[in-house]
Amino acid sequence: MKASDEELVALVVAARDTVAFGELVRRHQGLVRSMLARMCGNRALAEDLAQEAFIRAFRKIGSFTGAGSFKAWLCRIAYNEFLMSARKRKATEKAMDRFKQDVDDTEAPRDMGSVVDLDRALATLKEDERAAVVLCYASGLSHSEAAEMLNMPLGTVKSHVNRGREKLKAWFEKSEALVS
Repeated sequence: MKASDEELVALVVAARDTVAFGELVRRHQGLVRSMLARMCGNRALAEDLAQEAFIRAFRKIGSFTGAGSFKAWLCRIAYNEFLMSARKRKATEKAMDRFKQDVDDTEAPRDMGSVVDLDRALATLKEDERAAVVLCYASGLSHSEAAEMLNMPLGTVKSHVNRGREKLKAWFEKSEALVS
């Protein structure tokens, strides 16, 4: 019989059992990596953030109370890593903008091709909407788990998911019309 996440957490807390933590990582790394990749739109950055999230989870595993699922607790840590990274990137971009001179800001036309790009569609959503949609649809968390993880009221998460879903639907319809 396979040990539950809670049993593995107990082993890690009691004996700093790295084998048990390794099993937790194996179980949840796909979820964490794909969630972060969809949120930040950059696979390499998502891999780095996932690594940092697992390191932080190992260090803070004693703070997991079992009140919610381990998956939601871990996703919360990963989401916090994403937010910290986004703040750092924004500060860096702001500093770089001050030093840029004579840069051409025109964007090359996008090649829509025949394939609709979900990551491009997700990038059109507001950060809170994208986080809620990714957590509830791509990561398989319930609305209440996502609300806990995002530290938002349940109704707000549901609104973000609904608005995000409607915006994605409109984006896909527009993309299909352009391709046709």
